[in-house]
Amino acid sequence: MNANLYALFASRFPADRDACCIETHDGHYYSWNDLERATAKIANLLASLGLEPGSRVAVQVEKSPEALMLYLATIRAGLVYLPLNTAYRQEEIAYFLADAEPAVMVCSPQNFGWIAQSAFKSGTRHVFTLGEVQDGRNSGSLLDRAAHQPDEFETVPRADDDLAAILYTSGTTGRSKGAMLTHRNLASNAQVLHATWRWQQDDVLLHALPLFHVHGLFVASHGALYSGSKMIFLPRFDAAQVMAQLARASVFMGVPTYYVRLLADPSFGRETCRNIRLFISGSAPLLSETFKEFHERAGMPILERYGMSETVMLTSNPYDGERRAGTVGLPLEGVQVRVVDAEGASCGVGEIGDIQVKGPNVFQGYWRMPAKTAEEFTDDGYFKTGDVGRFDADGYLSIVGRSKDLIISGGYNVYPKEIESLIDELEGVAESAVIGVPHADFGEAVNAVIVLRPGAQLDEAGVIGQLKARIANFKVPKRIFFVSELPRNAMGKVQKNLLRQQYA
Repeated sequence: MNANLYALFASRFPADRDACCIETHDGHYYSWNDLERATAKIANLLASLGLEPGSRVAVQVEKSPEALMLYLATIRAGLVYLPLNTAYRQEEIAYFLADAEPAVMVCSPQNFGWIAQSAFKSGTRHVFTLGEVQDGRNSGSLLDRAAHQPDEFETVPRADDDLAAILYTSGTTGRSKGAMLTHRNLASNAQVLHATWRWQQDDVLLHALPLFHVHGLFVASHGALYSGSKMIFLPRFDAAQVMAQLARASVFMGVPTYYVRLLADPSFGRETCRNIRLFISGSAPLLSETFKEFHERAGMPILERYGMSETVMLTSNPYDGERRAGTVGLPLEGVQVRVVDAEGASCGVGEIGDIQVKGPNVFQGYWRMPAKTAEEFTDDGYFKTGDVGRFDADGYLSIVGRSKDLIISGGYNVYPKEIESLIDELEGVAESAVIGVPHADFGEAVNAVIVLRPGAQLDEAGVIGQLKARIANFKVPKRIFFVSELPRNAMGKVQKNLLRQQYA
């Protein structure tokens, strides 16, 4: 049997292939036949390039139905999909190109010039745009090239453990790591979530999440594709657009920021979401206050779940039964989750420890980092998530902290070490500490505390301006604080807990 993830999805498309698969915010419709033909054309184009099995296709494009079709065509052609955040800048993209060595790079038209230069320099042979370059010259449009290809394609056979995607997830030290996800990892998670969240073919998913992230691509899109359900595609989250479309949908997924912004509209209430059967939240902690207010206003509780790039989804509050504020629910079927102390012994009820997981959803390892991969797994095969949590008496898991100082701002992961390294390079900076502090909208806001060298004249706006030119906006500190020294313990380690308390 072909374990290719696309083959699994195709086997579950609705009998009526002319039914709507994707509807855009501006009224364009794509049927299941359109999806099948478009992915065949793109897969034929990729196959014509003579790529080696397992070649990477790196993609940094704006969200669109065609972007989803490119992803599906990539795995259909037996290649490995590498999504990149649209906010990444030149320095970041150059690193991913050098590390992953993709054979193909697909970018937004406006970035074609600098991305093509970086790609060719790193050895990438083919660079396309997903659309026309603005000046019309040498467009390199993947869709134009694919239009001339046949609209039938035999999905390439893949084994369970063949790679389907690589997602880069930053580390607390050094550069980003590529988490390798197999066809089995993604298929098993889609199947378990289908049952857990009671997906039906007549569901309509209102899709407002980005497509470069686990949440939008491997949870939301996969859920609809595996169920043969229609999606209403929004290019990005916009509270007014979501409010206008909610009554036409039955499922909505978002990060906590989305729910905070919906609640900020006085007109949001039960009538707005009268046909929704399920609101799901993830990618960042959902405040209990948000959970309770949303329940009151919408008439139903949000279902919070827990996952990560390396594992896709791990736990979920129940569809039936109590959805507990401040928890991420129960382990999914087939997924083993344990909380252990520093010696590796299981923690008792209510005791805080390190969260470790095992299951068919857990990734194969980090791209070209065998030593790091071995370090992150226990002798009995559990992955060390780096999160700290506890189970209650009923088996509900709560995440209480992160052992590696990860900041989650607006659903995106920010690792302090990366930002600190850049700040410390700035002229006049002696040292810095980057922390996350509670934020009503983003969940956490990135703040930086800086010690200047004697006589240096840096100010907050100057530091923020320099960082904005080098890294994605979600990583740029919202506030900069200048101090004479950083608090340290007896071993000389910066006490970030004291900084978080001071600047909260």
